[in-house]
Amino acid sequence: MASLLLLFALFTVTLRLTSAQIGVCYGMEGTNLPSQREAIDLCKSNNIKRMRLYDPNPDALEALRNSGIELMLGVPNSDLQNIANNKDIANQWVQKNVLNFYPSVKIKYIAVGNEVNPVGGSSQFAKFVLPAIQNIYQAIRAKNFQDQIKVSTAIDMTMIGTSYPPSKGSFRSDVRSYLDPIIGYLVYANAPLFANIYSYFSYKDNPKDISLQYALFTSPNVVVRDGSRGYQNLFDALLDSLHAAIDNTGIGFVKVVVSESGWPSDGGFAATYDNARVYLDNLIRHVNGGTPMRSGPIETYIFGLFDENKKNPELEKHFGVFNPNNKQKKYPFGF
Repeated sequence: MASLLLLFALFTVTLRLTSAQIGVCYGMEGTNLPSQREAIDLCKSNNIKRMRLYDPNPDALEALRNSGIELMLGVPNSDLQNIANNKDIANQWVQKNVLNFYPSVKIKYIAVGNEVNPVGGSSQFAKFVLPAIQNIYQAIRAKNFQDQIKVSTAIDMTMIGTSYPPSKGSFRSDVRSYLDPIIGYLVYANAPLFANIYSYFSYKDNPKDISLQYALFTSPNVVVRDGSRGYQNLFDALLDSLHAAIDNTGIGFVKVVVSESGWPSDGGFAATYDNARVYLDNLIRHVNGGTPMRSGPIETYIFGLFDENKKNPELEKHFGVFNPNNKQKKYPFGF
């Protein structure tokens, strides 16, 4: 009996630890979404303790008051130029969207820009990211909240030039002049880098060399051997290639928070209900355990809360974990 009670206690602790590492990304590009209040109540009733908002939606922020949900709050790319060029605008942004809600809204992070790439379709924003981060940081620091609210930006994995094997991970040479100063700031401010990591897209783009089992966390054996480290899933390999890329700059240690990860249930190659269900279930279980290169929990935000029918292409409409029409779980997951 004592052994059973001990096992139950350990299982309960494990569930709590896992739920503490997982959040959801709340996007609002849909015509059939429930109200922000309903969405926040849905998260509370499902024990979701962390959330990412892509912009400071006032109704969502009001609904988050006293919810206990920790928040990653986004500065949209469209706001970067004004915030970068004018400290007063940065101060006003922080007052309006952070200080007017904190601490009743548990704002933990501010993500200044999302997937800005100096050589991609968002290159027009690149020169504004670091000064916008610095101006937001200084506004936070002026109120002595810099230890409670960390300011960073979210990148995608197209920044990585070499990812195999993971220990040889490195950033593309044509993004180093953009990323290196940001990494230097993150070291100075003791802030993490946010990264959107999708095993799905890596698998979709290279199914010849990447197995579905490896992408879905279901491989029974080590697939990639990297020195003394063995990789049974693609998520760990991608994340560790980013860890290595940061380390290989020689600038300093920076933690990574996985600001998006998910699998679509429709709309493209291998985008099926079963694949999405398996990926989501295994991701939630996995993030408490660390990667071969980094021990400890992996703070991870699932994309996304609802299917968003205004997004394009079709694939992007099917990442939700709840049905927006009836607010029921799409999959039998648990937090």
